Amino acid sequence: MGLNGALALLAFALTVTSVALGTTPMAIGDLIAAISGADERLALIIYEIRVPRTLLAILIGGSLGLAGAALQGLVRNPLASPSLFGAPSAAALGAVIVISTGLASALSLALPLAGMVGALASVGALFLIAGRGAPIIVLLLAGLVLSSFAAACTSLALNLAPNPFAALEVAFWLLGSLDDRSFQHVAMAGPFILTGSLLMATQGKSLKVLSLGDETAASLGVAVRRVQLMIIVGVAAAVGAGVSVAGTIGFIGLVAPHLVRPLVGYDPARLLLPATLAGACLLLAADIGVRLIPTSGSPVKVGVLTALVGAPFFLALVLRERRAMAGRALP
Repeated sequence: MGLNGALALLAFALTVTSVALGTTPMAIGDLIAAISGADERLALIIYEIRVPRTLLAILIGGSLGLAGAALQGLVRNPLASPSLFGAPSAAALGAVIVISTGLASALSLALPLAGMVGALASVGALFLIAGRGAPIIVLLLAGLVLSSFAAACTSLALNLAPNPFAALEVAFWLLGSLDDRSFQHVAMAGPFILTGSLLMATQGKSLKVLSLGDETAASLGVAVRRVQLMIIVGVAAAVGAGVSVAGTIGFIGLVAPHLVRPLVGYDPARLLLPATLAGACLLLAADIGVRLIPTSGSPVKVGVLTALVGAPFFLALVLRERRAMAGRALP
């Protein structure tokens, strides 16, 4: 069995575990009765609560892993991640605004719509600031500016929240969670996540040629600017839609490609699919983990768990890059 087959099998096992796990435990027989509709009460729990949550974990985790692999191939830097282009921060800002103003309570679709509008607006602002035909380093710096500005505006919205309950709701939402998500959230975010993922997944061959350098890729017939545009728009659509329905879930886009890269080599085209599967497995496992961690109060949010695990991983990557740079500097 190849790597992709093993990851798909792991994702299936985690999916079954995620559907079976909850405050109402279910054995295999209960699962079959619920799925077949023989037990209406269990079927309601499965289809209205657990299946949407599991589907979102697969979609969001997979798109984050794919986005990380695509961006690392595009900028030829193993430390690249979706947050570089400011889309997650801008999506979070859009969602925070509708929560703070009460629109999220008045209109259920306002929250995911605001998140996606924020992500797409960040892409427009990115190209407005960087200019047409900007090199990738300028795009990265423009993304950093947008991300910082969106984070500052989010803090301001939290600071000026009209009441402590709105501030508390915003604070909890920013932690990142898949609790209480429904098929309405899947229907809202799913098309954008799938479209953005398709844009990124179709650039595998171009990313492989781009690993030789922009000028060499252009001489071999690759439309470098078009590839950059497709990947950045794909990241904005997929990641922005995910953030709008689940809050901020970090580090999966960074960690997933690194977990599978030693097994597939440094070919960006071969990395996309296993990174997607690894991202889905990571978020499924994290979402299962938060349900197993005993707490006396509110359950641990999945965004908190991924950050606690991802931050040391990111530090290890930075130290490895520093050692590699020091080694190259030696005569």
